[in-house]
Amino acid sequence: MFKLILKMAWKNSFVRVSRTLLVIIMIGVSMSMMLSIQGIYDGMVVNMIDKNKRSDSGEISLYAKEFRVERDIKYRIQNADEIKKELQLREGVKAVVLRVSADGLISTARKSSFASLIGIDLEDEEKFGTFSEFTKEGKVAFEKRGAVIGIELAKTLKVKIGSKVIFSTQDSSGEINSIALKIRAIVQTTNIPLDAGAIYTDIKRVHKFLSLPSSEVTQIALRVENEEIVKELQLKYKELEVKTFLELQPMMSMMQDMVVIFNSVTFFIVMIVVFIGILGVMYVSILDRIREFGIMIAVGMSYKYIRLQIILESVFIGFVGYLFGAVLGLIFLLYLKEYGLDLSLYSDALQSFGMETVLYATIKLSYFTTTFVAIMSASILSVFLPLKKIKNLNPVEVIKSDK
Repeated sequence: MFKLILKMAWKNSFVRVSRTLLVIIMIGVSMSMMLSIQGIYDGMVVNMIDKNKRSDSGEISLYAKEFRVERDIKYRIQNADEIKKELQLREGVKAVVLRVSADGLISTARKSSFASLIGIDLEDEEKFGTFSEFTKEGKVAFEKRGAVIGIELAKTLKVKIGSKVIFSTQDSSGEINSIALKIRAIVQTTNIPLDAGAIYTDIKRVHKFLSLPSSEVTQIALRVENEEIVKELQLKYKELEVKTFLELQPMMSMMQDMVVIFNSVTFFIVMIVVFIGILGVMYVSILDRIREFGIMIAVGMSYKYIRLQIILESVFIGFVGYLFGAVLGLIFLLYLKEYGLDLSLYSDALQSFGMETVLYATIKLSYFTTTFVAIMSASILSVFLPLKKIKNLNPVEVIKSDK
């Protein structure tokens, strides 16, 4: 009996081919657009988090206590070289970098602005986060007082490659000191504070400029395989402040939550469209075949078999629509992952929010599994109203009627 019902359900699903195909296309196109939006949203956040980790804090960062609040170089990490060696020997630690930063005033002949001078080792930074990828010039060098400046800070100061700037701040003894630097490259990390207020130069030069011992730094950043190591580090280095990426940048956590909300709203809207589409087709299909169902009930067919047939018809339509949408959505996602979505027309607005002008999608299996469950659920729920009409059917009156 089940095989017969299954065969009838499949054939009846495509009795009105044009009507069914329209619903399948509607499901497929809606689903593929939803998958593309989810992939773009998630890819945008993943890319921002990745670049923020690579350009600044890594998964974990160590600071002297009070430094992040006071931003004063008197709060610095002692014996940083020894700590770096210890961390590099730890299992799960992929890279460690030392940085020295100081807040001050950066000036040109016409403009001035508050900024942070950050001393880095380019070789270590390349291993840590491929620093050269953040500049159009690729790998740069810091010889002859060379420096790299954030893109927004460069716009503020109206400087370009080859321009000279003066950075002034208090050194470790409290004396006002200045250093002349020549711009070798402009960096864009999508990390707003860095792009808007950072200038990088060689860490040895900064040590000398600030009159600091070479073994003292203001930050130790780590790339690790698992952030759970943070608990061990907090116990080992109690005199230091040990923070994870999301603790240092809570905005990223908020952005992740916002993306989940956006994706949920999009998902909900698409599922409503799917539900209404299948409901309309099934309801009209049942009205067209109301006499057929009346005869089936009159000759003794149980209502549960009719109900099963209608549910299967709806599931078949939903499943074929899902397959079409999954294939189409995967094609879109693969394209967006490889080539991205170019939004260069809105570059200024995007950069102000720390976003790139080309957004790349990510692909997750969960996109397809959750959508499958949702579409199948919508397909089943959409037949409740048509089934109610059949359940209340009077077979004698239907057979006597002209319809």
